[in-house]
Amino acid sequence: MKSSKLLTILLLLTFPSVYAHLGSIVGRVIDKKNKQPIVGASITIAGFDRGATTDATGYFQINNLNPATYKIEVSYIGYRTEIQSVSIKQDESSIVEFSLTDTEISLSEVKVSATNPRHQQVISSLDIRTRTINNSQEVLRIVPGLVIGQHAGGGKAEQIFLRGFDIDHGTDIQLTVDGMPINMVSHAHGQGYADAHFIIPELIEGVDFKKGLYDADKGNFSTAGWANFKTKTTLDQSFVKAEIGQFNTYRLVSGVNLLKNEKNNAYLAGEYNYSDSYFEAPQNFNRINLLGKIHSHLNKNTTLTLSASTFWSKWNHSGQIPERAVADGTIGFFGSIDPTEGGETSRTNFNAEFLTLNKRNHVWKNQFFYSNYNFTLFSNFTFFLEDPINGDQIRQKEGRNLWGYNSNYSIAHGIGNKQATFNVGLNYRHDITRNSELSYTKNRTELLEAIKLGNVNEANLGLYADETVQISPKLSATVGLRFDYFNNQYLDKLQNNSLLKANASIVSPKLNFYYTHNPNLQLYLTSGKGFHSNDTRVVVEKRGLDILPAAYGSDLGTIWKPFTKLVINASYWYLWMNQEFVYVGDAGVVEPSGQSVRSGFDVSIRYQLAKRLFFDIDANWAKPRAVGEAEGQNFLPLAVNFTSIGGLTLKNENGWSGSLRYRYVGDRPANEDNSVVAKGYFVSDALINYSKNRYSVELSIQNIFNTKWKETQFNTLSRLKNEVNPVEEIHFTPGTPFNARLSFMVKF
Repeated sequence: MKSSKLLTILLLLTFPSVYAHLGSIVGRVIDKKNKQPIVGASITIAGFDRGATTDATGYFQINNLNPATYKIEVSYIGYRTEIQSVSIKQDESSIVEFSLTDTEISLSEVKVSATNPRHQQVISSLDIRTRTINNSQEVLRIVPGLVIGQHAGGGKAEQIFLRGFDIDHGTDIQLTVDGMPINMVSHAHGQGYADAHFIIPELIEGVDFKKGLYDADKGNFSTAGWANFKTKTTLDQSFVKAEIGQFNTYRLVSGVNLLKNEKNNAYLAGEYNYSDSYFEAPQNFNRINLLGKIHSHLNKNTTLTLSASTFWSKWNHSGQIPERAVADGTIGFFGSIDPTEGGETSRTNFNAEFLTLNKRNHVWKNQFFYSNYNFTLFSNFTFFLEDPINGDQIRQKEGRNLWGYNSNYSIAHGIGNKQATFNVGLNYRHDITRNSELSYTKNRTELLEAIKLGNVNEANLGLYADETVQISPKLSATVGLRFDYFNNQYLDKLQNNSLLKANASIVSPKLNFYYTHNPNLQLYLTSGKGFHSNDTRVVVEKRGLDILPAAYGSDLGTIWKPFTKLVINASYWYLWMNQEFVYVGDAGVVEPSGQSVRSGFDVSIRYQLAKRLFFDIDANWAKPRAVGEAEGQNFLPLAVNFTSIGGLTLKNENGWSGSLRYRYVGDRPANEDNSVVAKGYFVSDALINYSKNRYSVELSIQNIFNTKWKETQFNTLSRLKNEVNPVEEIHFTPGTPFNARLSFMVKF
C-alpha cells in the first residue's frame, strides 16, 4: 500500500506542466557515415543555461522557449561539434537534425554541465580495440576497479570482484546485452551466474556502465553496479579476421553485411575459437558463436531491431589446485589433480526492440526477449575429502527457458523555464528450469549420489519511475522509485515432487544531485536502495531467510578538468547490506550469513599527452567488513581491498595504434581473521596494431614479463588421495604465462 502511494505521489509531482505561447525544439543526432543515432550527445543553447542529452533513439527535446532564434550546439567525444541556428515560434515545435562527422578523440570535448549530467560512463569500441582482449567478458576489465578471474579453462563465466565484493559469477553486478539479461537467477552453479561469452567482441559497439545502485530502471543484482553491452546495429564494412596464438590457439571471426541502406541494415556474423591453453592437461576448448541482426526504419520516427544468436562451448579444465601439491612436486604450477573436470554450455537468444517517437514527441521503447540455455559442469574442489575411494567430483546441470519484456516511456518537458525528463517503465522476466541438478559423479559418467534435483519457476515484475530536473543553472536532480515483486516456486524431485512456494516485494527509492560549479568542475551526490535476490531453492525452504536482502548506498564525487586535456573523476562511496549471500551452489548448502558494510575511494585519471596518445590510471580502495563480528574477526573472505589499472594508449583509426597496460590486485584476506592471505599480482599486457585501408595486422601479448601469478584463489579444506588428514589452505588457478597472439583482418 505504501509503495503504491509513493509511486502515485511521484507521478503527480512530475507530471508535465503546460505553458502557453512558448515553443520547443525537437532534434535528432545521428552519425553522418552510418546514419545511426548517437546516444548521450550533449546539447546546449548558446548563451542560455538550457540543454539536454540525446536518448536511446538519438532524440532530444528542449521545451518552454520564448519565440526567438537560438544557436544550438551539439557535441560528443569523437565527433566534430556542430552548431545550427533554430527559429522558435510560439506554440510550435521546431524540428532539427544534426549529422555529426567522426574525428580524432580529444579530451577537450569532455564537458560537464548541470543541464546534461552524465548518468553513466561509456566504454567505446575504440577502447576495446586497443586492449588485449580474448573474449567479451574481458571487456569488463576496462571498468575502473573491476577485476575478473577465470578458473575453468575459459569455458565458465569469470569470477568478478568490484567495490569490496567477491561477486562470484554475478551476484552483485547486473549484466545485460542490448537490454537482455545475462545474469541467471537460481543457477545450478551460483546465483546471478553471468556468462557473456556468447557476445562476439568485434561486434561490441560500446558498454555503458555505472558503479552503485542509483538508477531506478536497474533492479536485481545491481548493488555494486551494472553494465550493458551494446552490439553494433550496422557494420561499417564486412570483415574476416583470423588469429593464431601460443598453446595451439586458433580463432576465426567474420561479419558480413547482407543489406545496407538508409532505411534497412542487416548483417550476419560468426566466430569459432579453439585452444589447448597453457595448462599441462590440454583444455580442448571449443567455442562457436553466430549472430544475425536486422535494423529497420519503419518510418522517420520508428525503428525495429531484431536479432538472433546461438552459442556453444565445450572444454576440459584443471580446476583449483592446492599449494601443497605444487610445493612438494606432486604436480606442476600448471598441473591438475582431477583431469576429468570440464563442461559444456549453450545459449540461443531472440531479441526484438521497437522504438518510436510519437506525435507528442514522447519516446516509447518496447523490448521482448527469449533465451534457451543449457549448462553442464564437472568440478572437484575437495578431491578425496568426502569420498576417499571415488573422489569428490560434482556435476551441476540445468536446462532453462528465459523470457521477458521491457518497456520505457520517456517525456521531455518543462517545469516553468526548467528543463525536465520523466521516465516510467516496466521490467518483466520469467525463468523456468528443468532438472536443476547437483550430484556426486565419477569420471563424468557414473552417478554416485543426487544432492539436489528439481525445477525452478521464478518470475520478477518491476515497475519504476524517475524524473530529472534542472533545478537551477548549476544544479540538477534525479528522483526515482522502483517496485519489484518476486514469485518463487521449486518442484523438488528428491522429495516426492513436492512443490514449495515463496514470494516477496521490495521498494527501492533513488535520489541523485549534480552541482556544476563551472564548466570544468562538477560535484555529485548519488544515493539509493537496491537488492539482490536469493536462490529459489533456499527461499522456499528457509522461511526466515530474506528473499530480497536490501542494500543502501551513496557516492560523493567529482568530475574535474584542471586542464583542457586532463579529466579526474574521484568519489567516496559507502554501501550497507542487510544480508550477504548464503547459498553455496557447489555444496547445495546454506552457510551462516549476516550484515556487512563497505566503504571506499575511487580515483580515475585520463590525460591526453599528445594528439593521439593517452594516459590513464584507476586506483580503487575498499574496506569491506562483516557487521556484528569482533574486530579482527570481521574480514570478508576474498573481498578485494585495492586494485589499480592503467597504461598508455595510442589511438588511430588508420596507421599504428596500440597500448601498454598493467593491472594490479593487492593481497586480500582469504578467511574471516586474515590468517590466510590470497596473494596479489601485477601483470602487464601489450598490443600493437597496424591498419591501412582495408587491412590490419595485430600482435597482442598477455603477461609480457612472464610473471607467475595466481588468477583465482580460495581457502579450501581438501584431502589428496595419499593423505590421512585433510588440510585447509589456498587452492588456486594459475594465471596465463607469456601469451602471444597474431591476427590479420580484411575488410570488404
